[in-house]
Amino acid sequence: MNLLRALATVSGMTLLSRILGFVRDFVIARSFGAGLATDAFFVAFKLPNLLRRMFAEGAFSQAFVPILGEYKNKRGDVETLALIDHVTSILSMILFAVTAIGIAAAPILVWVSAPGFAADMGKFELTVALTRITFPYILFMSLVALSGGILNTWSKFALPAFTPVLLNIAFIGMALFTTPYFDPPVLALGWAVFLGGALQLAIQIPALKRIAMLPRPSLNWRAAWADPGVRRILKLMGPALIGVSVSQISLLINTIFASFLKTGSVSWLYYADRLMEFPSGMLGVALGTILLPSLAKYHASENHDEYSKLLDWGLRLTLLLAAPAALALALLAIPLITTLFYHGAFSTNDVFQT
Repeated sequence: MNLLRALATVSGMTLLSRILGFVRDFVIARSFGAGLATDAFFVAFKLPNLLRRMFAEGAFSQAFVPILGEYKNKRGDVETLALIDHVTSILSMILFAVTAIGIAAAPILVWVSAPGFAADMGKFELTVALTRITFPYILFMSLVALSGGILNTWSKFALPAFTPVLLNIAFIGMALFTTPYFDPPVLALGWAVFLGGALQLAIQIPALKRIAMLPRPSLNWRAAWADPGVRRILKLMGPALIGVSVSQISLLINTIFASFLKTGSVSWLYYADRLMEFPSGMLGVALGTILLPSLAKYHASENHDEYSKLLDWGLRLTLLLAAPAALALALLAIPLITTLFYHGAFSTNDVFQT
């Protein structure tokens, strides 16, 4: 597949997702503003989201896709499907354990990630309740990352790029139509995260069936662990985890500091971060998604010249497009925030703080 066409496809789907993401944030800002309820929700959502970015879409995808590409190009469908089955089995068992521990240890996780909330027990307990609702998101999204890595390796870029749209639709629907049925109303946002994760996983299953690569997980962890491909993926995850964790830990530290500040600080940081993520997702994430399978193929075939040319092309294109985007965000912050969020419960002070 032509890489520019693939980039246009992924960027187009990402654009749709980002537009609906802004609609989602508009609905949340209009309905809840920036206060205690949104602070509690954004902290609760940040915990599984942080793990998703570090492990699922970050270290796991960076380790899994190159090995999967090597198997696809060199070992045939039977061995490739066996690798997928074994990886899914190990991943599923780990995820169920992590999810169960996260739900049980929610008070500890909230205290670690937002210690300032402990001064207000109502805020703290609401954050714990929301954390328990949203934590299964890491289970869903890790399996979504696995499915997306498989589909991207088969050059099926459109569907994995489309799946985040479903989370935004779940948010918009729950925020607009179900808040009167929850007490407090912000719990609707927690269940939107759960529903969105389940929908994103469900939509991948038919596509995996069509390419005959639908995973068949089992409880035979010994067989899965004995697979050398699985061990190579786990070994590669170590350096990848260090790389992707830097920015995520930085975001967590921001949240820790903000939890000690006045109510609304966590929300202001969230809305600002959403604006920054728009060009990041459109350029960096989309380009990384379409380049990784091709880079893996050139690396596996030891075609170092093409590997170098492709990497150089990606870096040049990123710099060419990202530098103007960064300048625009710095210069147009006030009009952008006002246009997107200054409605309903979102006040003038919220605009300037964001």
